[in-house]
Amino acid sequence: MYTYITTGTYYFLKKLEEQHPDECMLLMQNAETALLWHETKGATVFQSPRKYEVIHSSGQLEKKGFIACNHVPVREEGRPVFEFKFTERMKKVESFPGFTAFRLLRPLSNDTYIVMTMWRDEEAYKDWKQSSSFVESHSKALQSAESTSVFSGPSYVSVFVLEDKKEEDAD
Repeated sequence: MYTYITTGTYYFLKKLEEQHPDECMLLMQNAETALLWHETKGATVFQSPRKYEVIHSSGQLEKKGFIACNHVPVREEGRPVFEFKFTERMKKVESFPGFTAFRLLRPLSNDTYIVMTMWRDEEAYKDWKQSSSFVESHSKALQSAESTSVFSGPSYVSVFVLEDKKEEDAD
């Protein structure tokens, strides 16, 4: 399974999504940008996307909700350690209230992984970030990172909203 990501204006990406109704696509946006994700076993319809292999997933992608993407640069030699430890850590989030889906994406053309979690809404995501499970799993990750130095640079988080078509049409 692969995920392809492209950027553009919200309306351009919405039109592209509508042209491919049988494809698994997520149109997400925040104050700075809009992204269109295409998850498929085959080729993408995008002309020049960022390419990722889905190496761990749980839950079903939905067309509404809240998404948090942790962008994590990982050294080539650190990839197996990072993938194993992150997959183990994510088991804690899967049973958290409001959790919808998770994807661990291995980059195919750079060093930055994407750890995507999908939530019912922003409130569920904030509840997770304030939970003891979050604090415990992230403190273990920091200890592990300091001892193995698998990271090639600082990580950062970007957040997005997905809008349900039915809700948009009702407005």
